[in-house]
Amino acid sequence: MSETTGASYAAAGVDIEAGDRAVELMKEWVKKTRRPEVLGGIGGFAGLFDASALKRYERPLLASATDGVGTKVDIARRLGVYDTIGHDLVAMVMDDIVVCGAEPLFMTDYICVGKVHPERVAAIVKGIAEGCVLAGCALVGGETAEHPGLLGEDDFDVAGAGTGVVEADRLLGPDRIRKGDTVIAMASSGLHSNGYSLVRHVLLDRAGLALESEVAELGRTLGEELLEPTRIYSLDCLALTRTTEVHAYSHVTGGGLAANLARVVPDALHAVVDRSTWTPGAVFDLVGRTGDVERLELEKTLNMGVGMIAIVPEESTDVALTTLADRGVDAWVAGEITDRGGKETGAELVGDYAV
Repeated sequence: MSETTGASYAAAGVDIEAGDRAVELMKEWVKKTRRPEVLGGIGGFAGLFDASALKRYERPLLASATDGVGTKVDIARRLGVYDTIGHDLVAMVMDDIVVCGAEPLFMTDYICVGKVHPERVAAIVKGIAEGCVLAGCALVGGETAEHPGLLGEDDFDVAGAGTGVVEADRLLGPDRIRKGDTVIAMASSGLHSNGYSLVRHVLLDRAGLALESEVAELGRTLGEELLEPTRIYSLDCLALTRTTEVHAYSHVTGGGLAANLARVVPDALHAVVDRSTWTPGAVFDLVGRTGDVERLELEKTLNMGVGMIAIVPEESTDVALTTLADRGVDAWVAGEITDRGGKETGAELVGDYAV
């Protein structure tokens, strides 16, 4: 018999067996995220979550969000470190959900690769699962897609979607904010997962710095700094809402602190944040100084050391700060809510950063 010369999926670059092995390797990590409401395990066509758990709510509102990690994945690829990028994904999704006061319930992920390397995919899922544990949610499913010819063998991207729930009368947001409220800043763990197109352009492309190089002001290698996982605030924010009154949260992501804070400030009011209340981490100065990036451009792109904002009544300030300190979150009073006074935007940064 002559050898078959017909086309095949494998010949086109898709390895189904490698995908199956990746699923087997990731199962142990997914199990660690299990909540009592989760039915079944991974491998089915859909993840199942027992919605009867919502019967305890008078009027449950479902909150959903979707996001990705952005070009930070390029740093993971260059360094060959894949088990932390999942923390960034969970943070980007679940910290958006908790902003309205919702408890994270479950999450799904989407991993797109040029070629399935089972151990690599499993490492990515390990990071996602660890992030889900930190956020208090379950990882109920996901998808790994192999795109040969579209992505290089080592290229990949990750995205995810999550769902949470909040009682309708406990929904946080602009309607609760009042003049005189306190703006509390929570420290970021570094760059988080935003602005990496600028960071990579400045530090790697223009300055030619090596990811493996030690950077004195960072106290570690550049790669270690750039791959630092995004802090996940979900359980800290939920603890705060149980401890004292909270009017709103703002997750500081793309667009920077002022733009994201303005999203939760009502039209008649204004948030004033004083830069002198904190000193941004060394990495922000490194990017600004190396690339000769203007401060306004940095602030529009990076979080500048603040990853989450809580807006609370003035009388709740001390309890809020104590609660966050007890949970190991570095937090401080960064500003207040005032009248709009003709200002065009809902939030502004004033003063100079502390040295």
